[in-house]
Amino acid sequence: VPIYPPFRRAQVEDHLRRQAGILRNAGASLLIIGSEIGNVGQLMLGLAEDLRYVETVDALSRAGTIERPLAAGADTIALIQYTSGSTGDPKGVVLTHANLLANIRAMGEALDASSSDVFVSWLPLYHDMGLIGAWLGTLHYGVPTVIMPPLAFLADPGRWLRAIGRHRATLSAAPNFAFELCCKNVRDEDIKDLDLSSLRMLLNGAEPVSPATIARFTARFASYGFLPKAMAPVYGLAENSVGLTFPPVGRGPIVDRVQRSTLSHEGQAAPAWPEDATALEFVACGWPIAGHEVRIVDETDAELPERMEGRLQFKGPSATQGYFRDDEKTKALFDGEWLESGDRAYIAGGDVFITGRIKDMIIKAGRNIYPHELEELVGGVEGVRKGCVAAFASTFGGADTERLVLLVETHLAESAEIEALRDRIVEVTKTQLDVAPDEVVLARPHTVPKTSSGKLRRSAARTLYESGLLSKKGYGLWWQLTRLYLSGLGRRARRLRRRVFELVYAGYWWALLVAGASIVWCLVLLLPSRRWRHMAIHYGACSFLWLTGLSPKVEVEESMPARNVLLAVNHSSYLDPLVLSAVIPGRLTFVAKKELAGQRVAGPFLRRTGTLFVRRTDVKGGVEDTRKVLEASLTGERIVSFPEGTLTRMAGLLGFHVGSFLVAVEAGIPVVPIVISGTRSALRGSQWFPRPSNIDVHIGKAVRADGSDFSAAIRLRDAVRARMLALSGEPDLALEKVPL
Repeated sequence: VPIYPPFRRAQVEDHLRRQAGILRNAGASLLIIGSEIGNVGQLMLGLAEDLRYVETVDALSRAGTIERPLAAGADTIALIQYTSGSTGDPKGVVLTHANLLANIRAMGEALDASSSDVFVSWLPLYHDMGLIGAWLGTLHYGVPTVIMPPLAFLADPGRWLRAIGRHRATLSAAPNFAFELCCKNVRDEDIKDLDLSSLRMLLNGAEPVSPATIARFTARFASYGFLPKAMAPVYGLAENSVGLTFPPVGRGPIVDRVQRSTLSHEGQAAPAWPEDATALEFVACGWPIAGHEVRIVDETDAELPERMEGRLQFKGPSATQGYFRDDEKTKALFDGEWLESGDRAYIAGGDVFITGRIKDMIIKAGRNIYPHELEELVGGVEGVRKGCVAAFASTFGGADTERLVLLVETHLAESAEIEALRDRIVEVTKTQLDVAPDEVVLARPHTVPKTSSGKLRRSAARTLYESGLLSKKGYGLWWQLTRLYLSGLGRRARRLRRRVFELVYAGYWWALLVAGASIVWCLVLLLPSRRWRHMAIHYGACSFLWLTGLSPKVEVEESMPARNVLLAVNHSSYLDPLVLSAVIPGRLTFVAKKELAGQRVAGPFLRRTGTLFVRRTDVKGGVEDTRKVLEASLTGERIVSFPEGTLTRMAGLLGFHVGSFLVAVEAGIPVVPIVISGTRSALRGSQWFPRPSNIDVHIGKAVRADGSDFSAAIRLRDAVRARMLALSGEPDLALEKVPL
């Protein structure tokens, strides 16, 4: 259990009492500390009942070696991460060896890490990014690493940059505030010979990433060799070990500008026009690391389509099994197999964009600050109404990073008394918690919003602060809160209206699908000509998409051959065959999994349309099925193949099977890459709740094999996939293992 050491003599007592809460929750029996604070550590023996031994690192070093390794399996607890600032309510994230290794391997894969890299870090080893990312991660990959004391960076941020240049580091990482410090405190005369051109990836995470900070840092150090594409905004959380989403290597930061009113009122991250001065900006934090998934859900836990804001949930092998000795918080963490991140976000093009936090925890200078801890401390200051303090984070006023704001009630009215109180509040927070608020707002009694049971409403306090009503004279609190309530009525009404529309649309969608499919199914089974059957499917698909508002927009690079061609199509939804039948008239011969042939409804329908069935897990049978596909291609059929073999609920292009491309090589026919987008948002895999969506179909130029052997088929597959990946703009999931 890594915990952080005391930083100031003035707060040793408070620090030890906080850490004792962690020790008690963990049931720790042994405490290992630095030799320089050995005497202080002895005081902990009386504060935690299970603690029996306090040893220094030097003493353990002289004790020799362990005779044999301690037995540990994949599911053995490796460490427990307690968030800094925990007091009487510590929350320890349990991580197993399997969790850590899964996260380290996936992050290394995302970074393309190897022993040829060099890592420079000043991150504390009691912090997850410093311990797991910069320490255990580099150890796993054999990466030479330079570790600096955190205080050395805080005293002189330029030392971090100079170390990067001196050691020709290719990788480094820091929270957003560190980049801001470098922009503000690093002097030109201290970095005359600085060279940052060796950096391949500079990770920016652990707290909200500011687009303005990225722009300033990039501009400030461009002349020192820093490449914009090296900046990599990432997202992670302790409940997933550390990392969750990473951008592709060398892509550079992406900033999404969205309409402020549409996001705040409708929850939709609609792109803003370039001239929109009120637009909100969010930084893309990348795609889920290998083996992990994320989703965005609404208040009813229904998954939302792209560019709709909601709660971010995740799952994967790095995810914790819960909080140590806290069943209640563990239960709240899980939503079935998904875990709650506590953050709000939206997804666009596979990228995760974090818009804010659901939880009240405040992150300042890389530290997690719990509001109740700060509020209780300030409530004890003379002149403050106890229980009438609200702490929250805000970017109101154009701040580049989140600011810590305290809304404090007081009876004091004289200017001198108010200023003295403000100074006392700042001093006590700096002394006791080693954090200073960015703004202390002193208000009249009964200003801080509370529930009927007396609980603080921090989000309402933030809204009150950001509305500017606190600074206006002449308005009573009743009028301020009435205005806030009335302004919220519109949002609640719009939310209800949207939900009703979604339910009505889904009911209409399914009713239309069942009615239309029944008619088309009967026609396909009754019509004697295959050409007529495909006409019925084509017009039925067109009608359904038009009536449901899903008519696709089609872009064609060149005319498609009328016959003797293989159509390679990405697979993101069960709607894909329907969309393809609508945009491409005439006969299409689909390649489908053998399991569908035996279904009572789908089987007869597919056989009447000439569908070719293939066995995916039977090697011998699969070869025979591939031969049937080859024979069909030689007769002039337009073969439709989904080379991914299956679909996923998350955005991205899976790896391609080679079977269809072997057919194209042997038959000597071209392959036309087709990319369908928008169907995943309309009807996501494993879900049956349809939503309106914009569907686009891009029909690319035909690609021909450059040979006639197996190697030519591999090259053809890779060329077609590279083209489709570029057209889709989605993550590359080639290494993702998905059950067939």
